[in-house]
Amino acid sequence: MVIMDGKEVSEALKRKITAEVDKMVSAGRRRPKLVAVLVGDDGASQVYVGHKERACGQVGFDSEVVRMPASTTADELNAVIDRLNADDSVDGFIVQLPLPGHLSEEAVIERISPLKDVDGFHPETTGRMISGLDAYLPATPAGILELIKYYNIETAGKHCVVIGRSNIVGRPIANLLSMKGYPGDCTVTLCHSRTADLKEIVRGADIVIAALGKAHFVTADMIKEGAVVIDVGITRIADPSKKSGFRIAGDVDYDNVAPKCSYITPVPGGVGPMTIACLMQNTLKAAERRTKR
Repeated sequence: MVIMDGKEVSEALKRKITAEVDKMVSAGRRRPKLVAVLVGDDGASQVYVGHKERACGQVGFDSEVVRMPASTTADELNAVIDRLNADDSVDGFIVQLPLPGHLSEEAVIERISPLKDVDGFHPETTGRMISGLDAYLPATPAGILELIKYYNIETAGKHCVVIGRSNIVGRPIANLLSMKGYPGDCTVTLCHSRTADLKEIVRGADIVIAALGKAHFVTADMIKEGAVVIDVGITRIADPSKKSGFRIAGDVDYDNVAPKCSYITPVPGGVGPMTIACLMQNTLKAAERRTKR
């Protein structure tokens, strides 16, 4: 059994990005710039934005965080998005989700220019991805692909079961792994809360991607010997023994599932670091596109 080390793979990817940034700067071009818009004071969102800001520093990007109160109106947030869309010094930006309940996430995503949509959530971006055209891939699915490539996991002809149908992870990774080429050429089954005989379907999978947000949902009796298991889930579970009062768990019952696997990702330290590294990769791509326009 091989543990797929997202920290190791993300550091390798960030080194490649840093080398490209150094080339840009040496050629007299400005550094890529990523902006994060943070609305409200959600603790997890603040942590995520902090990780992204730190990663920008590691790869040599310029970065900025626009902090707005939870009381921000749609018009006020739209004004910030419009300003960033028009700002030629900004290569890409994200609006950190979730947003306060009175703001429409769909409307916000659609207002971001597809040219700067480094989260890969805009409908135009999604349409290009599904059509197999060049596009910013959503960072978590892109991170999964990078892990598969790094560990040279065979995908052609394999049965991949994706558990969870979100627009952020489940749907895009199912689409990407079904495409021609590597990593791809899988036969993909997309499962969700209404799927009948879920355990039997998952048990037949060569590759399982768990992205439903329910701690320890995937148990050992759902996994066949030698399967590849990629755990996208991140759930806080109360744990008085921890200084923080909680621990992080994935969607997979890791201790019992891991012995049956050929490859498995841990939580934390698996897909999570890859998500941030692939956001950096999308931002570099946006900067390279800018120099060609």
